Amino acid sequence: MKSIFNADAHKEIIDRIEKLNENTLAHWGKMNVSQMVWHCQGPFNIMLEKNDYGMKPSWLAKVFFKKSLYNDKSWRKNLPTAKFLKTKDDKNFIMEKPKLVELVNEAYSHRERKEWNPHPAFGNFTHDQWGQMQYKHLDHHLKQFGV
Repeated sequence: MKSIFNADAHKEIIDRIEKLNENTLAHWGKMNVSQMVWHCQGPFNIMLEKNDYGMKPSWLAKVFFKKSLYNDKSWRKNLPTAKFLKTKDDKNFIMEKPKLVELVNEAYSHRERKEWNPHPAFGNFTHDQWGQMQYKHLDHHLKQFGV
């Protein structure tokens, strides 16, 4: 599984984000590209301890969903989105895209970090699991928008 902490995977993700523009259309789902780049910031904000979105520990999440966050199996199209990462509001693509790039780069700057605080809902992740989870989420949404 690729990881956002790997130099090649990090570069790949940044290059794919840079291919997006405010007119890029989704191949599936309800989000537009501006909402998607805003949405993808959330998991990085959690990982980098910028915002926990009021999440609480969830044994259901740990038991039924946690492993799917970092395993090699692709997510299916049209999975439901967590409420705190969902928006119906219009977002400004020109403002949101650089924020996402900055968060991806900030996460990559922690590639040597070994100790992480627990995820507010899923609990502990290893360094490798954090990196794989971030890559997998971005990869899923970048495929959604054809990049």
